[in-house]
Amino acid sequence: MSQQRVAVRCPSCSPADETAHEVLKQGGQATVRCSECGHVHKTTIEQDSTIDRRVIVSQDGESEEGRIELDPEEELEVGDELLVETDAALYRARITSMELTTDARADEAEAKDIKTVWTRAVGNVQVNLTLHPKDGGHDESRSTKIQVPGDEKFVVGETTEYGDEEFTVERLLVREDATNYDREGYDHDGDYAFAKDLKRVYARNENSRQRAWSGW
Repeated sequence: MSQQRVAVRCPSCSPADETAHEVLKQGGQATVRCSECGHVHKTTIEQDSTIDRRVIVSQDGESEEGRIELDPEEELEVGDELLVETDAALYRARITSMELTTDARADEAEAKDIKTVWTRAVGNVQVNLTLHPKDGGHDESRSTKIQVPGDEKFVVGETTEYGDEEFTVERLLVREDATNYDREGYDHDGDYAFAKDLKRVYARNENSRQRAWSGW
């Protein structure tokens, strides 16, 4: 086993700046030897206060693996949001499930007991949109998707425009993993939800330039 090395101050040759030392004996006051002058002395070695955990981020049907640094005692639960870095990007992601070191699944746990955190990206999201014609003909409704920031607010009764779509929100269907909502569906004027919390938006088409309707 290779000798553990740490950077600490040497009272003999470097009292002001840290230098490389070999750890001879662990403990509250560790015994170390300076690699520069060979002086053996006792010192306190700061322990790493965080642990590294695996995180799976899902977005638009694709998954990426990242890592996150956590305090061992930090409690996580389904619905919490984290910043997760992967090789491709930095994501804001919501916890959807956690796998423990015992291979069991949990809705809440301390970081030290977690092996893998499963999440869904919520920084930018696709919102499922069902549009029906202004005349109310639901038989000619169609479905599409729009890409929006996760914190974008959709309000029942408000008319909004995204890209080629202009519509008035009529009903919001909230995701099961969304927090701070007391029911799944919202259909009264003024009811609102954020894009990252939505399963689907039902709306009335307001775009007169929209191509001819066709049943989907």
